[in-house]
Amino acid sequence: MNNKTILEKANAAVSEGDHETFLSYCTDNTKWTFVGDRVISGKEKIRQYMADAYKKPPKFDVDYIIAEADYVTAVGTISLFEDDNQWVDYYYCDVWRFENGKMAELRAFVIEK
Repeated sequence: MNNKTILEKANAAVSEGDHETFLSYCTDNTKWTFVGDRVISGKEKIRQYMADAYKKPPKFDVDYIIAEADYVTAVGTISLFEDDNQWVDYYYCDVWRFENGKMAELRAFVIEK
């Protein structure tokens, strides 16, 4: 599988609430940087984040995906079910770095719509 397909399959899994399949596409030491917010490192910390942030599976609306070398960038909107029991829409740009066919690092730019 190429990196773009891996990201598409991983995002499809998280959209179905299947965090473990999503995580199977990540390296053990995967690192997520939410620019201007926080950095999360390691699969276990990502697992905990997903359990908290994705109480209901997120809804993705991907505008486009660009792949080059070890990087894949996805741009679109994501809807998250928030603590006040409402869906909130965000614009996002995710830049993924891959290592040996796995998602190793994310730099996410997320802004509420």
